[in-house]
Amino acid sequence: MTRTALTLLLITFFLSGLYAQNLPVQTQPDPDQSNNIREYLMKVAGEITDNSLVGIQSLEDWEKIRPQRYNEFIEMMSLVDMPLNGKRPELNVRITGTIQKEGYRIEKLYYESLPGLYVPANLYIPDNIKEPRAAILYVCGHSRTQKVRYQPYPRKFAQLGFVCLIIETIQFGEVKGEHWGCYANGWFNWYSRGYTPGGVEAWNAIRGLDLLIERPEVDRENLGVTGISGGGSQSWYIAAADPRIKAVAPVCGASTLKAHLLTRTIDGHCDCMMPINTYHRDFQDIGFLIAPRPLLIAQADRDGINTIESVRELYTDIKEIYKLYNVPENISLVETPGGHSYHQISREKIFSFFLEHLMEKLISPEDAGDIDESPEIQLSEEELKVYVDRPPEDDRTTTIQDSFIQLPATPVISNEKELYAFRDSVKIFLKRETFGAFPQDPAPFNPRPVFRTLDGAKFGRNVYSFVSEEGWRLKVDVRWKNEPQKKKPLMIVLRNPNEKRWESEGFIDGLDDEWNIAYFEVRGVGENGWAPNLQWHIRRASAWTGRTVASMQVYDLLRCIEFCRTLEGVGSAKIGIAARDDMAVVALYAALLNGNCQTLILKNPPESQDKPSQPDGRGPATEMLNCLRVTDVYQLPALLFPTNIKFIGKMPSAYLWSEKILKKLGKGE
Repeated sequence: MTRTALTLLLITFFLSGLYAQNLPVQTQPDPDQSNNIREYLMKVAGEITDNSLVGIQSLEDWEKIRPQRYNEFIEMMSLVDMPLNGKRPELNVRITGTIQKEGYRIEKLYYESLPGLYVPANLYIPDNIKEPRAAILYVCGHSRTQKVRYQPYPRKFAQLGFVCLIIETIQFGEVKGEHWGCYANGWFNWYSRGYTPGGVEAWNAIRGLDLLIERPEVDRENLGVTGISGGGSQSWYIAAADPRIKAVAPVCGASTLKAHLLTRTIDGHCDCMMPINTYHRDFQDIGFLIAPRPLLIAQADRDGINTIESVRELYTDIKEIYKLYNVPENISLVETPGGHSYHQISREKIFSFFLEHLMEKLISPEDAGDIDESPEIQLSEEELKVYVDRPPEDDRTTTIQDSFIQLPATPVISNEKELYAFRDSVKIFLKRETFGAFPQDPAPFNPRPVFRTLDGAKFGRNVYSFVSEEGWRLKVDVRWKNEPQKKKPLMIVLRNPNEKRWESEGFIDGLDDEWNIAYFEVRGVGENGWAPNLQWHIRRASAWTGRTVASMQVYDLLRCIEFCRTLEGVGSAKIGIAARDDMAVVALYAALLNGNCQTLILKNPPESQDKPSQPDGRGPATEMLNCLRVTDVYQLPALLFPTNIKFIGKMPSAYLWSEKILKKLGKGE
């Protein structure tokens, strides 16, 4: 065949094959596909917020799904390994000192919420108690002095006749643990572990309630919880998790996801301020679990991290559930002027609220009175200190993030049946707990040819765009090394973020000529990327909406695989993926979920997803919600059998586990 004849043949192919669907070449950007990560995350956050009441039309509707919603909440709070039901560890309360004041005393104590996890606390007890009293659990906000800063509140409660336990957080206080894993330390692997420090705080508080009901001074039927900021969010969590709470008054502790993403107030929030959002819930859903118990929401109108408009929306939505219980009067919202703080209005309202609902005393806010912050009556840090000498030697506070979620041991697999059973269980878990944000109804591909040329490969090159997910139109660049009308294997090469020019081409240069090649940029890469200084925000915002950068990239790759299978010249059963560095994680998970990839080519893949990142959040993002609760990336090659997996260069040592499994089962290397 002459050169001219070959050229005419190729032109005929492009005109007939590529335009068989009469699709015009895309010459302008699609206005409906912005490929803007901020717009996308704001949209999905809005859907979560706006859909909280969907499917709940009656009390019967709510009561039917409530047990499931409660269990999901407990899981998202990282409490799945805690003994919420059944026997709990001994509290081993130690009283280290007592301070007698006029009308009440303060017991300085600590207790073990878990073996080796100690909680410093002060217990305020009114004098002359002749019968059990209602009790308040006061949970501190993110103040560096904790029980010192907030002492006016338990003192006031004691003066009103309540027993009040004020407990310290693990973030600050006498022993400083970590709330700021993702926020400041680059520990984005917390998301992969399914860990939120809010879960530790909630558990410590639940054990604080255990302590209270063991005290003879306390009426166990009348327990309340309150706090501001981090203590405000904890008040929501504790009341939702523990039905022993009869009334709750959170202050400046919640907002909607929609508002957090729109205003970027999320950037000012600690990691404890949101559950691991596996099931795509908002604070409305937490409030639903509190109903029909009395709930007083206090909110400042110029709060820098919780907009008043969003709190009004929470209140309005949650009230709908209270209406189903026929007790709309049990939920109220008090708005106060000012920033992220208490106000006399909110304080007096809270004291009156608890007097009514825990003591059945109808006392006006004005008569209930305010706190006394006179400097001369404030006790010093040294006076309120619990650990006289030092904390217990076995205290786990500073390392609890490493053990609160119990990760599974590396599985022992002895035969093919066990391998396949493990693989199936992993896929079921991942689809529910890690990739639950995948759209239930994938968007139409709506494919468009973007560019074509006879250069770049033996039989030309085509760039197509397709819709991966609503809001995202991605491109795949296909190089035809074989006649396109003949079905041949296709290797999808994932481009890396910030790669050098021709780097991917050089990486795959040695591929056998029977393979056609497609270069693909998932979101976050190349022209689908975002500024490096936005990465920290995107990683946290994505997780708060129930996804991660890596899980979104897995979805993009799965969609690309399916789109490529629609192309003439692509053997549908002969798809391969080639990836380097952290994009290898995306390739491995996509291949596992797809279940029909012939070959994987990997270079320098990470050995684990349980590794810290840069503190500023820049760079690779391999975290995926909850994935480490079932597997880790080095185990995936074994689960991918019979996919052919090849390593370029040295195989990381962690992957020897997969190789040994396959060898033991006679599956080769």
